[in-house]
Amino acid sequence: MNQKKLAALFQRLGASNPDGWAQSQLEEGIPQLARFLFLRQAWRAVIDEGDPTWITAAVARSESKPEQPYAGVGHALRKLRARGATDAELTDLVRGMQAELLFHLCYLLEDPGDLEPEVADISWCLVQTDDDGKVIANVGRLHESVLETDPTGREMRPRAPLD
Repeated sequence: MNQKKLAALFQRLGASNPDGWAQSQLEEGIPQLARFLFLRQAWRAVIDEGDPTWITAAVARSESKPEQPYAGVGHALRKLRARGATDAELTDLVRGMQAELLFHLCYLLEDPGDLEPEVADISWCLVQTDDDGKVIANVGRLHESVLETDPTGREMRPRAPLD
């Protein structure tokens, strides 16, 4: 695929700077399309800053099943709301923590960190495969693109105005 077609695909998929992603893939041999798609899908698991319905849903789940896993989230959200925390503040807090976890998980795919000596030879990575499961490319250094793929375009910077 030539750069123009690849850039158009990146643009259609929602990438900011589609030309840069395409150029990097073609000139540097980095599987940028796979990297972008993984990060786009991962960001979809991070709460949307414009939709606070997750808060009410979490509170309702915790009230209907107070002993279930994750019910503590709803209990805490209910208490924080009662103390005056706004939905935007709660969303910014949780979204920021989710994005930070995404960054750390992407970094972990590259580097397992300090492991005990008897398992120090263990490592893992994300790979792109074909339809038969054959590895096409290592999809590495994802952590470097987490912020640039933030759907808000602000790279996790605070929304305006700041208090």
